Amino acid sequence: MPIFLLGLVEAGPDQAALRHNSAMNPLLRDLYEHQSWADAEHWRSIEAHPSAAADEAIRKRLHHLHIVQHAFRWIVGDRRTPFTMTTPEGFAALADLKAYAREYHDEITRFLTSLPASRFDEPIQVPWFKDPPLTITVAEALTQAAMHSQWHRGQNAVRLRELGVEPPPVDLIVWYWKGRPAAAWTL
Repeated sequence: MPIFLLGLVEAGPDQAALRHNSAMNPLLRDLYEHQSWADAEHWRSIEAHPSAAADEAIRKRLHHLHIVQHAFRWIVGDRRTPFTMTTPEGFAALADLKAYAREYHDEITRFLTSLPASRFDEPIQVPWFKDPPLTITVAEALTQAAMHSQWHRGQNAVRLRELGVEPPPVDLIVWYWKGRPAAAWTL
């Protein structure tokens, strides 16, 4: 049995379905539940502080974080439609960018609850690596997407401190300590 793969069973499109899906690798499942919770905590903190909500560096980094999440969801999918590129300027309001973030979390949860076990070891090409090309497994791509998000939340935490805002603690260990809470997207 592959290291990242224990398989998936059919479930509904909510976080509880992932949590109670005993066939999915527990660590990968935790990384995605944590990602949703940590993104929501991050967003709530930013929205609660006008200086953070208005900060261009935070907005650009939020866009980057969420477009990369969407991109990784696309590369592990069927790729029947071209990937839709967005720009920070394409989101008129911060709320629009937040809706884009939430859309990803809803979609990745549906995807993970219906992904056949055999797909986790399937090789995929990462299209933005050309020379040399990069082939990784679906499980490795999913892991990268979760790790990438944590990196950029950390960068935004530094920026929040520069703006005088105490960022929320969103480490994986904190999520475990708090009892693995579900994402709470509203203030």
